[in-house]
Parts: sequence; structure tokens; C-alpha cells
Amino acid sequence: MDCHLDIFFLEAVLNGLLLAGLLALLALGLNLIFGVIDVVWICYAELVMVGMYGIHFAYKGGVPFLVAAIIGVLLVALAGAILHYVVIRPVLDSAPINQLLVTGGVLFFLQAAATMVFGIDFKTLGIRLGSVSVADMSFAWSRILAFAVALAGMLALWLFLTRTFLGTAIRAIAQDRQIMPLMGVDSRRIYLVTSAIGGGLAGLAAALMVLQYDIYPQIGLQFGPLIFMICVLGGLGNMIGGFIAAFIISEFIAVGGSCFATEWGYAVAFLFFMVVIFVRPQGLLGSRS
Repeated sequence: MDCHLDIFFLEAVLNGLLLAGLLALLALGLNLIFGVIDVVWICYAELVMVGMYGIHFAYKGGVPFLVAAIIGVLLVALAGAILHYVVIRPVLDSAPINQLLVTGGVLFFLQAAATMVFGIDFKTLGIRLGSVSVADMSFAWSRILAFAVALAGMLALWLFLTRTFLGTAIRAIAQDRQIMPLMGVDSRRIYLVTSAIGGGLAGLAAALMVLQYDIYPQIGLQFGPLIFMICVLGGLGNMIGGFIAAFIISEFIAVGGSCFATEWGYAVAFLFFMVVIFVRPQGLLGSRS
């Protein structure tokens, strides 16, 4: 055990803060989709994987990284819209277990397809942004960039939802999806747009993750459980709750990993999650049904 209130502890806390931005962005898209459509995409992390592969091959094909990132965002936004139209829409009125099963099937399909097409080798862009040192503390520029872009993306979504007619319609559907169609709102169009936005957020997260992590077919298994834990902890469908939960979980991972080991950081985070859910099953900011 090496956990003292010194400069290294502060470094772990600040790195946890930077990690929280990325985790909050990952949870934001899933919370948006559930809050509006009332369907949990079990395969959400696999859409991020699709975006990472798309960015990788675009960049390796000679496309500048910023253009490759835009391609990745558009690719996953399109994938989200297709997923809703082909897979989700036919089961919207089915039991929740059926919705979970079909999105779970998409999860395994995407993993298997990526393994067959791209193999099991780890891929990387080869971009090294370096790090910055402040008072004997070191912070990777890739994490700083991810934090800044994640906050900008979340602010842009908030402005879209609060300042545009389409965003207002999305929030209205989320509040009462039975009444809004009677008021002339095309719920099918709103669902499709929401799925595309949720996919676009996954693509934005993919563009940030390719600068920090290797790309491989099972990367969704690394982040998928974390995304769902954050969403449930914050209150499934509650975007502000997901933002707060991401910061809590990332600090457990970063500080726990610094004091003990990375595995212990994850273990403590999941233990905290279980305790909170026992005490407050609806999550930190979730409402009782």
C-alpha cells in the first residue's frame, strides 16, 4: 500500500478527473437514448469499437486525423440510426427482456465480425502527444484533450436540447412519450434522430479513445461494464446523474489504483456501486417509479 497525502496522491486525483470527462461522455449517449426511447443498448460500447476501427483505417489511409475523427463520428451516428431502424424499432413494443436480448445479439455479432475481419491483433494510430509536467506531476496531453473535448461535446448537447426546436421535442418525448404523439410530434422521427445523436456521441468518444488506447475487437468488454455502472449509479436516463457518477467512479479507479493496484481500484468502484444500489436502487439522481 502506498497512499499518502502527497504530490503523487494529488496527481492521481487530477488524473481521475481527466478520466471522468471521457467516461461521462461515454455514459451521456447511452443515457440520452434510454431517456428518450426507453431502450438500453447493451451493444453501445461495441459501437465505440466500430468508430475506433473506422478512424484507424481512415487515418492509416492517409486522411488527416481531424478528418478521420469526423468520419468516425459520422460512421457511428449512421450505425446508431441503422441499429434503431433495423433492430430496435421492431421490438419497441416488446418486453424489455426482448430488447436487451436483441441488442445483446448485436454486441456478439459486432465482436465476432470485427474479429473475423480485423483479426485479434492490437492496432494503434501511432500518434504520441506527449505529456505536460506541473509541480512534479505528469499529465498526458491525450487525456487533457479528451477531457476538454468531452466537456465541449456535453455543452454542445445541452445547448442543442435546450435552445433548438428539435432538442425541445426530444426532451418532451423523454418526459411523456405517450402524450407527445397526440400533439403532432412524430415520435418515430425523434427516436431515429436520438439514436443518430447517441451514435455520434459514441463516435466522438471513439475519436478521443484512439489517442489513448489500443484498438481490438473486445475493447467493449473493458468499457461496457463501466458505462452501464455509471448510467445506473447516476440514475438510468438521467444525464446529470451520469455526469456525477462518472466523476465518482473515475476517482475510485484512479486513486484506488494509485494507493493499491489498478485491479483494486476497479474492485472498490464496483463495491461502492453495489452498496449505493442496495440503499438507493433508482440511482443517485434517479426518480422512484
